[in-house]
Amino acid sequence: MNLLLACYELGHQPLSLAWPLAFLKRAGAEAIALDLAAQPFSDELAAQARFVGIAAPMHTALRIGVEAAARVRALNPRAHICFFGLYASLNEDYLLEGIADSVISGEYEEALTQLIIAIRSGNRHPAQVPGVSTPDSRAHPALNRLPFPLPERSSLPALDHYTRYRNNGHIQLAGYTEASRGCLHTCAHCPIAPVYGGRFFVAPIETVLADIRQQIDSGAQHITFGDPDFLNGPRHALDIARALRAEFPQVTFDFTAKVEHIIKHHSLFPQFAELGCAFITSAIESLSDVVLQRLAKSHTAADIETALGILDSAGIALHPTLVAFTPWTTLDDYLAQIEWIHARGLAHHIAPVQLSIRLLVPPRSALLNLPDTPHWLGPLDSANFTYRWSHPDPRMDKLHSQISALVEEAELADEPAPLAHNRIREAAFTAAGLFAPPPSPSHIPRPAPPRLTENWFC
Repeated sequence: MNLLLACYELGHQPLSLAWPLAFLKRAGAEAIALDLAAQPFSDELAAQARFVGIAAPMHTALRIGVEAAARVRALNPRAHICFFGLYASLNEDYLLEGIADSVISGEYEEALTQLIIAIRSGNRHPAQVPGVSTPDSRAHPALNRLPFPLPERSSLPALDHYTRYRNNGHIQLAGYTEASRGCLHTCAHCPIAPVYGGRFFVAPIETVLADIRQQIDSGAQHITFGDPDFLNGPRHALDIARALRAEFPQVTFDFTAKVEHIIKHHSLFPQFAELGCAFITSAIESLSDVVLQRLAKSHTAADIETALGILDSAGIALHPTLVAFTPWTTLDDYLAQIEWIHARGLAHHIAPVQLSIRLLVPPRSALLNLPDTPHWLGPLDSANFTYRWSHPDPRMDKLHSQISALVEEAELADEPAPLAHNRIREAAFTAAGLFAPPPSPSHIPRPAPPRLTENWFC
C-alpha cells in the first residue's frame, strides 16, 4: 500500500496530493492520501504502507512532515519514506541522513510515480529513477515539462475543511489551483529560485479550467491561483481569467504577482477587475531600498507606491506580504514601515503576523553568496532547516521576540488587526527609546478588503 501525506498548504486543499494521485491513477498505480492539516495521522495506515510520500512545499510543511516521518519509521521501519517538494530539495542532505530514503523536487509527479512503480516491482533501485535523490546518489531537480492530468480530488477532505473567502461579512467556500509552477525570477531569499533556476512551466488551460470546474461543483465560489507569480505568463493568465468569467460569472478569484509585474502589466488590471479579481497578494517584503536590493526583488519602495496606485485605480485590493526582520532592516526602517501601513490605511490588508516574519536562510539559498553574509550569518541549524543569524543591532532581535509574542497573543484572542497593529507600533517605538505619538489619521480610508480566512505564512 502507498501512502501520501500533505502537512500544510496555507489552508488550501492540497494540490501536492491531488496531482500525484492523478499521475498514479493514470499509470495504473494507487495510493491513499491524508492531509494532516485536516485529518489525523493514521497509525494503522502508516504501519501497513510500503511507500510513504510526504509533501514539503513550505517550511512549516517540512517541520510537520519530519515529525510524521519519525512516527512512520517507529511504526514501520521497512517503509520507504520519500519527501517531495521545494523544501525537501533544499534540505535533502539533512533528510537523507536517516529521516528519508529518497527526495524529489521540481516537477516531481512523474518521478514520484516511477519511484512507486519501481519499489512495487522491485526491478529498479530508487537511485536509478531519474530525478530521485537517495543517501548514496544525488539527482538534479526534475525540470521536464509534464503532461498534467486533471487533479484527483475525490478522496481528499471536502472544501469545507479549508480556508474560506470572506467579503462584506459573507463567507464562501474557496478552491485552489495553479496555472503555472516555478518562476522566471530569482529573488535571493526565495526557495523557488535554487530549484527552478528561473524556469517556469504552465499547465494547459483546459486542465486548469477542468480543475476549477470540479471545485465549483463541490461548492467553491472563489478560486485562488497559487502560482508563485500568475503574471509570469500574462497572456496565459488573462485567457484563464476570461474563460473562468465566461463559464462562471459569479465566481471571484485572487492571485499572486510581483510589484514589478503589476507595474509592467498595469493595463491588464482593469480587465482583471472586470473578470472578478477580488485581491492580489504581492511580496513587497520591505519599504527599505537597501533590503530590497539585498533580496534582489527588482523593485523599489517607490515602485510599491506605484503598484498600490495601479490596483487602487482598478478597484483591486492589495494584500502585501513582508519580510519584516532581516540583517539589513534598521529600527528606523521598521518604524517607517509601520507608519507607512497606517498612513495608507492598510492595517486590514496586512495581517499582523507579517510584521513578525523573520528572514529564513535555508541551505542552497542565494543569500549565502552575498558579500556581507559572513558578518551576520551563523551556523546551519539543520533540524530547523535554516541558518541562524543575528542582527547587528541587538535591539532588533529583542524586538522580533516581542512582536512575535504580541502577534501570538492577538491571534489567540482573535484581536482586530488594527488594534494589533497599534500594539506593535507602541512596542517598536518603545524599542527605539521613543514615546509613540498618537497616530495621525490615515491618508486613505479603506474598508476591510476581501480576503481568505487563513493568513499567508511560510
